[in-house]
Amino acid sequence: MHTKTALIFDQKADWYARELGGLCQNYQFVAASTHEEAVSRAADADILVGLAPYIKPGLIAAMPKLEWVQALTTGVDNLLAMDALPKEVVVTNCNGFHGPQMSELTLLLMLSLARDFPTMLKNQKSASWQRWPQPLLAGKTACLVGLGAIAETLAKRCLAMDMRVTGVSNGRTELEGFDRIYKRSDIESAASDADFLIVIVPYSEETHNIVNAETFSVMKPSAFLINISRGGCVDEKALVDALDAGRIAGAGMDVFATEPLPKDSPLWHHPKIIVTPHIGGMADIYHQQALPLVAENLNSYARSGVDGLTGKFDR
Repeated sequence: MHTKTALIFDQKADWYARELGGLCQNYQFVAASTHEEAVSRAADADILVGLAPYIKPGLIAAMPKLEWVQALTTGVDNLLAMDALPKEVVVTNCNGFHGPQMSELTLLLMLSLARDFPTMLKNQKSASWQRWPQPLLAGKTACLVGLGAIAETLAKRCLAMDMRVTGVSNGRTELEGFDRIYKRSDIESAASDADFLIVIVPYSEETHNIVNAETFSVMKPSAFLINISRGGCVDEKALVDALDAGRIAGAGMDVFATEPLPKDSPLWHHPKIIVTPHIGGMADIYHQQALPLVAENLNSYARSGVDGLTGKFDR
């Protein structure tokens, strides 16, 4: 294999280039931390490494030799839908290491919703001393909709909090630590038993609005919804209707049908919703988590081309 040029477009591009240079042979690494820098250095690059949401058509258009895009994210929806990206260009993602950060955000949302932490923050601003009984996670049921690697990690955290764990999946029928696993067609039964319904399933035509008005209608009035997957997995209008009607107690939303969440969205100011800005997969050590996977793919590509790549999408 002749030497390939890999353009790394990321805020930590210099770090990636230095580390990958020591782990991968047969590559020349070029670093760019801004879109403008990336475009100016793109012409000779065969490979692009970067966070998928920040890769724009203008950068792709500046890369006539592009063979492969290695996304540093799990989600690559924008790349798969990008007309400027030639069909012959291979797209791969990074997955399998997001469990810790996704789980910690879920625990944060569960605790904040159950204990009404937003009211505590408001009371602090007004110097208001108000006390109320604090609900425990112990003994509650967390139902995980989607049973991939993230769910496996999250389940362990929930069990450590003495919670009962159930799941919804069409692909797995049993999993260590899970009290029961339901088929997707039986999601209403799973939801009716849950104190926290946690959506982790990948978005697809089959999972579009998998949580909807019917789901909310069978949930406990004391139950909470948490969505850390993709916005399209939850019917947001049905969610607001359910909250307004008191059919469920609250929701923690990290992902939305439209992102960034529009300023006029009712979700921003709903008193029963905690909004976080799609940060579930983020971590202060993300670059360290992603590096081994990127290095493995680069070395596999050098040995056996496209066939050796993991995380590859059909286009």
